[in-house]
Amino acid sequence: MKISYNWLKTFLNTDKNQDEISTILTAIGLEVESLDKVQAIPGGLEGLVIGYVKECTQHPNADRLRITKVDIGSGEDLQIVCGAPNVAAGQKVVVATVGCDVHPTDGEPFKINKSKIRGEVSEGMICAEDEIGLGKGHDGIMVLSEDAPIGTLAKDYFKLNDDFVFEIGLTPNRADAASHLGVARDLAAYLKTNIIKPSVDAFKVANQNNKIEVEVLDVDAAPRYSGVTISGVTVLDSPKWLKEKLALIGLRPINNIVDITNFVLHDLGQPLHAFDADEIIGKKVIVKKCAEGTKFTTLDEVERTLTADDLMICDAEKPMCIAGVFGGVGSGVKESTKNIFLESAYFNAVSVRKTSKRFGLKTDASFRFERGTDPEMTVFALKRAAFLIQEIAGGEISSDIFDHYPNPVAPFEVELTFDRVQKLIGKAIPKGEIISIIKSLDIDIIKETTDVLSLKVPTYRVDVTRPVDVIEEILRIYGYDNIEIPQKVNASLNVSPKPDKETLQNTIADMLTANGFYEVLSNSLTKSSYSKDIDKAVKILNPLSSDLDVMRQSMLYSGLEAVAYNQNRRTADVKFYEFGKTYQTENGKYKEANHLAVFMSGKAEVEQWNQTGKTIGFYHLKAVVDGILKRLNIDKLQSDTIESDGFSYGIAYRKGAKALVSFGAVAPKELKKADVSKPVFYADIDWDMLLMLVKNNKISYQEVSKFPAVRRDLSMLLDKAVNFEDLKRIAIKTEKSLLKEVNVFDVYQGDKLPEGKKSYALSFILQDEEKTLTDSQIDGIMKKLIANFGKEAGAEIR
Repeated sequence: MKISYNWLKTFLNTDKNQDEISTILTAIGLEVESLDKVQAIPGGLEGLVIGYVKECTQHPNADRLRITKVDIGSGEDLQIVCGAPNVAAGQKVVVATVGCDVHPTDGEPFKINKSKIRGEVSEGMICAEDEIGLGKGHDGIMVLSEDAPIGTLAKDYFKLNDDFVFEIGLTPNRADAASHLGVARDLAAYLKTNIIKPSVDAFKVANQNNKIEVEVLDVDAAPRYSGVTISGVTVLDSPKWLKEKLALIGLRPINNIVDITNFVLHDLGQPLHAFDADEIIGKKVIVKKCAEGTKFTTLDEVERTLTADDLMICDAEKPMCIAGVFGGVGSGVKESTKNIFLESAYFNAVSVRKTSKRFGLKTDASFRFERGTDPEMTVFALKRAAFLIQEIAGGEISSDIFDHYPNPVAPFEVELTFDRVQKLIGKAIPKGEIISIIKSLDIDIIKETTDVLSLKVPTYRVDVTRPVDVIEEILRIYGYDNIEIPQKVNASLNVSPKPDKETLQNTIADMLTANGFYEVLSNSLTKSSYSKDIDKAVKILNPLSSDLDVMRQSMLYSGLEAVAYNQNRRTADVKFYEFGKTYQTENGKYKEANHLAVFMSGKAEVEQWNQTGKTIGFYHLKAVVDGILKRLNIDKLQSDTIESDGFSYGIAYRKGAKALVSFGAVAPKELKKADVSKPVFYADIDWDMLLMLVKNNKISYQEVSKFPAVRRDLSMLLDKAVNFEDLKRIAIKTEKSLLKEVNVFDVYQGDKLPEGKKSYALSFILQDEEKTLTDSQIDGIMKKLIANFGKEAGAEIR
């Protein structure tokens, strides 16, 4: 959400600058994610000053040039060569000084340098309005009024108000802060000052010439509905100030009527909607739900089919607007509109949220209605908008305000004890300060005793319903940083089960981080298109968006999104790991599982002058996986080739029938889903199963053998379908006691071998813990290995 600094100051008297405000907002829970300076015109007229032309003489070497002496208040006159036909002595002008950047209306910025023009020194530039972005005129230099003060900065003389825009990461519970007024209220509470609300005293009903009858048939979905008519308006472009206000916060100006409704929305937080009153058939507005299957065309010219649960704003014959969500194509404000009906309502949040989700429509209005608006703001916002429309678009208010509010929304009542405040905050805040903070937050104190406060929370704070919520508000304004960290912490001993899963997780996290990996933390919510089996997906009942409508069934896609994010920002070499959960349903029950996911892509090493960076491959990932298992002393796993749509190729380590680790190259079609452009290698470790293996894994001490190990090598010709794991299993089955290691140290496939064949060279490490092996023992073992390789794998010894 974007908030303008200058706009914010219309609600507050404060001398705090934008950086101080940014710090305060973050400290009180409205986290400022970015702060950007926005200049009224490009360059902001930096380096330009008001000068006085003391002399103006003909250039000796050019008929169209003049040599001027200009006083800019610095104590020394500047000599400036000027080609403008209207330059003359006695003028007040705008001077661009040496070293500043000038931003013309058309064209690229350029720097002013001290130079010689046709043999004469020039120490600046006397400016025309198009040369500094103030307009398009280029008939000559700008000549200012005689009272323009010499030496004044041009940006101050022209009263350019540079602004700063805060990008606030608004949490879903803080609907009250989704406006400049809402943010200002929090700042006022922190700064212990008062809010300056805009006056609506100028609102005045002129006549009753265009009265629209309003009927609210669904009070539950529309607890409060207010409206007024304004006749004789002229629909035009908005004035410059209004366009600039909207552009600052990222909105595109449309016309003066619609722009005012958008302005009031972001000013006060109350959504409004303007109807062309002449298009309202029967001069009647009916707030109701239409029949199932009713067709309705919205402003984006898409025909939508309504359900019986969608609240609509209708006239005597047809629906005109989806209440709180989106307007209709026929009843909106057009260039020809002369009379308008202005709506300001308080709609049921659940009703709007369901309708918005059903149609996939997310608007500024629905964003606020879904989270809860203030029922007490409807009439005030209506008056504010109606007065602005009169001021900007003309016309007169031609009806009394209609306000249907049969069952006023009662404020939440909360009882708060001082003892509870101190226990939860962990600090004894003086009672007087607690009361002061509560009052600054517009929370009324109904009754006060020695220990208890009876409170009434304002209706705009839909998230403050319990004592603990009020305590959070007190702490937020008091300041988290003002709670001292105690020097001594009392804690009781807790015997945790072994192995301690947090300790193991930290051990592996430290290991991966030490090897150049970064830990990522992804959202467990994801989009349903990622789900392998949508019937088993855990679906969100009220998703915030279509991209966050199910719980993830796999760790793959959230990691790929992180990879894509980095690759799109020219960080192609990534190594990530994530501890997280996956979710699915089985037989009507919810099931969640813990995983460790590892992602690698790009270069394995940074390029150096003496070496080129090697591209990450399958065996880089295998080394990481093997390192994790070795660190936890997990061995004796079976390995199989993966047969999965998610991998182009890979291996699964199994313990029995269940896979502990699956890893390999991610299939291209999976990369495409997350818009990943380069190969990615991915490992998925079943962390729950790994913890069980560690728990059952008993480590015993074994003395280092005193007797030497012996190595023997075999080179064999094999079918291409035979892999190393097959050979390793045969070897271990053949000699279980003396065979310690089996490794492959050479692989050859080429035209020198028969078709469909490959050559493996294996090494075997043999060792007896009790005695030195004899040649006859070694030869006997090797003969058995050769025989079994030939029998079970079809190997030919070379």
